Amino acid sequence: MVGHAFMGTVHSQAWRTVNHAFDLPAQVELAAVCGRDHERVAAAAQRLGWDTHLTDWRELVARDDIDVIDICTPGDSHAKIAIAALEAGKHVLCEKPLANSVEEARAMVAAADKARQAGVRSACGFNYRRVPALSLLRNMIEGGRLGRIRHVRAAYLQDWITDPDFPLVWRLRKEVAGSGALGDIGAHIIDLAQYLTGDRLTGVCGLSETFVKERPLPGAPTGGLSAQGADGAPRGEVTVDDASLFLGRFAGGALASFEATRFATGRRNALRLEINGSLGSAAFDLERLNELEFLDATQPVAEQGFRRILVTEPEHPYMAAWWPPGHIIGYEHTFTHEVRDLVEAIVSERDPRPSFADALQVQLVLDAVERSAAAGSAWTPVPAGDDLPATA
Repeated sequence: MVGHAFMGTVHSQAWRTVNHAFDLPAQVELAAVCGRDHERVAAAAQRLGWDTHLTDWRELVARDDIDVIDICTPGDSHAKIAIAALEAGKHVLCEKPLANSVEEARAMVAAADKARQAGVRSACGFNYRRVPALSLLRNMIEGGRLGRIRHVRAAYLQDWITDPDFPLVWRLRKEVAGSGALGDIGAHIIDLAQYLTGDRLTGVCGLSETFVKERPLPGAPTGGLSAQGADGAPRGEVTVDDASLFLGRFAGGALASFEATRFATGRRNALRLEINGSLGSAAFDLERLNELEFLDATQPVAEQGFRRILVTEPEHPYMAAWWPPGHIIGYEHTFTHEVRDLVEAIVSERDPRPSFADALQVQLVLDAVERSAAAGSAWTPVPAGDDLPATA
């Protein structure tokens, strides 16, 4: 695994847990974790359960005893690590968004396509696909329970940078993160909307804003000072969006609205989706992760209404591995489900999903939203990934 901060911690939990929860055709061993700082990565290896630690990801890629490279780094290093790993014959799991640009994502897809011919697999880590309630919803939509999809509403709301003295961390720098709220959390709801409906967005109209233009550099004193504050506290420019909103249209004709913000005061990690179809509707709220709201419009009008489905039965996706019915699971389980699906796909020689090509389709939407916002909210087409020639 490359990277050991927030995502590295939850991925480590997943790799440690997966063989205890699921009967897999292979035994996972946590061989080595990589980080730039020797002391920090050594401490992380001990805390997270990795056998060894390194400070150069190229050493991981070169090791013969490693089968899978798990990339949990900021977006500016995804492409170079993933492509090198695939060329070395390593299976790859890469966190979302896939890359910082369409060009990088296309290069990663090309590398994945070439590696696939030699039996090397790759996947992008959109973990919310593995929420049992959302997997159930996907199955219901595929089975026609909602009929023809007409409308999707998706919002992902956070508030962790509302304080103007919050420091200029890497997620607020475009050259490292690619984009702000749009790519970080907006990517999740874009992927979920396309995954759940089985359809792709073909056009968008976007709007974005950066509310706090400058922030203290990490380690600098705070206290509301400007770039030329009284004590000379250094500040840097925020180069990503704080919030992005956009409208979209699906290939099948459905309309959609999306909202991604880090400035929704009081909303820590609020993700909500509602999908309306000709035969029914469904809604999901991440703060009620084990529940799905469902309305069956084929029932008599006098009996209609949203009902709660408690998604904890062994018949529900993934739930047979866990606790008795009614005993809920949490956020970390989605990553365990993610690596379970990856291991099973690798051993059975199947292509895991979401693939790099699936993640490229999300990247194309992100890019179109940014271009639309820059052009004064102009309607902007989203090309299909297979409409673009592969990058060698």
